[in-house]
Amino acid sequence: MTPATPIAFGILLTGVNRALLAVLAAVWLRNYRETLLLGLLGFSAVLLVENLVSIAFFFSSMRTLYAMDPLVGRVVLGMRVLELLAVSLLTYATLK
Repeated sequence: MTPATPIAFGILLTGVNRALLAVLAAVWLRNYRETLLLGLLGFSAVLLVENLVSIAFFFSSMRTLYAMDPLVGRVVLGMRVLELLAVSLLTYATLK
């Protein structure tokens, strides 16, 4: 596995996380209007900002960090997979 592969997968997973978080934010915004679920809307907004910052780091300063140590890329990829799992389960439960 080349050092660039974890970066590419990390970018892909971050994009998927952003899409799922946008869906959650839209559903929770609708629910907030109905039931005042401000906490869930805030949670979605914070994770969405975190994913946007993550994409910026993937394309800028973190790229050199991944190139220097392939383990870092694998760890970040693992964290993105766990976040994707958590956000996917939350999205599924919210849409049900």
